[in-house]
Amino acid sequence: MATDLPALHTAAQSTASAKAWRLAGIGAGALVYVFLSLPVLVIFLSAFSPEAYPQFPPQQFSLRWFYAFFENPAWLRALEVSAWLLLIATPVTTLLGTTAAYALARLDFPGRSVIQAFVLSPLIIPQVVLGIALLYVLTGAGMAGSLLGLAAGHIVVALPYAVRTVSVSLASMDRRLETASMNLGATPAYTFRHVTLPLIKPGIVAGAVFAAVTSFGEVSVSLFLTAPGTVSMPVRIFTYIDQTFDPVVNAVSAIFIVLAVLALVLIERTIGLTKAM
Repeated sequence: MATDLPALHTAAQSTASAKAWRLAGIGAGALVYVFLSLPVLVIFLSAFSPEAYPQFPPQQFSLRWFYAFFENPAWLRALEVSAWLLLIATPVTTLLGTTAAYALARLDFPGRSVIQAFVLSPLIIPQVVLGIALLYVLTGAGMAGSLLGLAAGHIVVALPYAVRTVSVSLASMDRRLETASMNLGATPAYTFRHVTLPLIKPGIVAGAVFAAVTSFGEVSVSLFLTAPGTVSMPVRIFTYIDQTFDPVVNAVSAIFIVLAVLALVLIERTIGLTKAM
C-alpha cells in the first residue's frame, strides 16, 4: 500500500491540474463571449432610450427612434435599395460561385490556377482600389449609379466567399459516389442533380448566407457606386452618423440584430449551423 501512495498523489495532482485548466478555458471562453456580445448589447438597449442622444443603460423605455426610422422616407428608401440588392446579388452570386467552384474543382484546363486566383482576388485587393476600378468600369458601361451597377459591385465582392464555401464541400465529398452513379447508367447531368448537388448543399447554403451578409453590409465599394437614388442602408448609416448621431441609428441596428438572430434560428432549424458554416 505504501508504494501506491506516490502514484495516487501524482494522479490526484494530474486530475486537479486538468480541472484547473478546464476552468481556465471556460473562464477565457466566457470572457471572449462577453467581449463579443457587449457592444451588441449596448447598441440594442440604447435604441430604446427616449433621449435625443444614445444613453446606456437607458433610464426609460421608449420606441421613439423606431417610429422615427419608419416615418423617415430616406431610411425606408435605403432599406428598399438594400432589399433589392439582396434579392439580386444573393442568387446570382450563389449561382456563379457554385458554377465557378465546380469548374475549378472538376475541370482541368490551361490557366486554371490563374483563373482561380483572379476569382478570389477581391479578398486581397483593398476595397478602396476595387471600388475605384468598378467605378471606372461601370461608368464606361453607362451603369454608374444604377441599381444593377451597384448589384454588380456587390456580386464581385461576395463571389469569392461563395466559391470558397462550395469548393470546400466539393473537396470533402467522396467522388466515388459520382462514379458509381454514372457506372449504373446515370448521365452526368442526372448525377450532378441527384448526387453532387445534395452532397454540396451545405456549401451552397453557406455561400448564399455569406453572399447575403456581405451584400447587406457592404460599405467601401458601395460608396463609390451609389447615386442619390440608390443609397443602400450601410451607406445611409455611414453618412448619417457623419452628420448626426441620434439613436435612430441604434434602432436600425437593433432591427438588424433581430433579423440576424431570426436568420440564424431559421438556418439551424432547416440544415443546421454546423453544416452551413
